[in-house]
Amino acid sequence: FLWVIQILLALLFLFTGTSKLRMPDEQLTAGSSLSAGFLHFIAVCEILGALGLVLPRLFKTATWLTPLAAALLVIIMIGATVSTLGAGPVVALPLVAGVLCIVVAWGRWRVAR
Repeated sequence: FLWVIQILLALLFLFTGTSKLRMPDEQLTAGSSLSAGFLHFIAVCEILGALGLVLPRLFKTATWLTPLAAALLVIIMIGATVSTLGAGPVVALPLVAGVLCIVVAWGRWRVAR
């Protein structure tokens, strides 16, 4: 169950992270009060988080990185949820992704003990 969630979240964060990096700065910052540099930083964090969700468990090394990556992605999703509050139903995507990251972090920390 956790593996399925981890893989789906990793694909989501890889997609959103690479999309933000490939997008022109004008398009990336349109409708946002955040700078392009900060959004690029978030994109890199999303990509690293996606890798952290899958690779440590896959290679069975430094498995403590998986719950840490999930917990740090929760922080990004809190920011994404707050920034999309006025956008209506779109707020559901970062909210659900954040909750799933909490499930992965909690489940993997519990298993790691």
